Amino acid sequence: MKIQDLETKQTNTWCLGCLNNGILLATKQALVNLVNQKQVKRKNLVSVCGIGCGAKIYDYLEINSFYSLHGRVLPTCLGIKTANPNLTVLGFAGDGGTYAEGMSHLIHIIRHNPNLTMIVYNNQVFALTTGQATPTTEKGFRTPAAPSGARDNPLNPIAITLAAGATFVARASSLDVAGLTQIIESAIKHQGFSFIDVLQPCLSFHNDITYLQNHSYKLEEKGKKRDDYFWAMKKAKEWNYDREDNAKIPLGIFYQIREKTWEEKWPQLKKPWYKVKRNTQK
Repeated sequence: MKIQDLETKQTNTWCLGCLNNGILLATKQALVNLVNQKQVKRKNLVSVCGIGCGAKIYDYLEINSFYSLHGRVLPTCLGIKTANPNLTVLGFAGDGGTYAEGMSHLIHIIRHNPNLTMIVYNNQVFALTTGQATPTTEKGFRTPAAPSGARDNPLNPIAITLAAGATFVARASSLDVAGLTQIIESAIKHQGFSFIDVLQPCLSFHNDITYLQNHSYKLEEKGKKRDDYFWAMKKAKEWNYDREDNAKIPLGIFYQIREKTWEEKWPQLKKPWYKVKRNTQK
């Protein structure tokens, strides 16, 4: 399979140069690699998208797809995975839909540990509605809804998902398509719930490309300790999503362990119940 096989005929309506295109390209390349390696089957690929700029990946990715409600991507993913455990399910949502309306779903799906992947477009702003603050917006950032600046401390999604017990936690950058591709591949191959927070500057309302470039580094350069929870949490707390001058922003896989998945916990799912013929009475 080639990347061209995943293209659609839809007109791309993202802003010119939008870094959502980097996430789209990385996703396509990761899926092509996995299909060609026979790690997944194209017919079993399913994307679930929310509402927002990033959710328009639905229109540009030629696989089975489902448009969900804002903040409700993860329960939809879980329903699809439970209905047919053979499917490879990918969730796509923004930082607003995931960490605001969707936060309770994120915490509880981590507890369940289903074998699916969640990719969060984190531009630290509600871009589709022209720039309001999200739970990860840095303190002091001026928005149309907060002209004097955001006053709350931002959430740290990496620390939160680690604390909740996620079995795969990663942060990537849409500026590094090759690195993001590798992380998406690893996430899909992981047995359990995989979480990827993708830093994706919004060119229109939150353009912090220079800051991220100057402060980011790859965890692989500092050594790999993917099963060490305390090391992962220490790295997670190196950056609190604010804009300090001395910040270090780690990119890569923070943590990965193997635990029982949602599917393995339920014996009903071990046999494909959805294929069982039922006796019906006329």
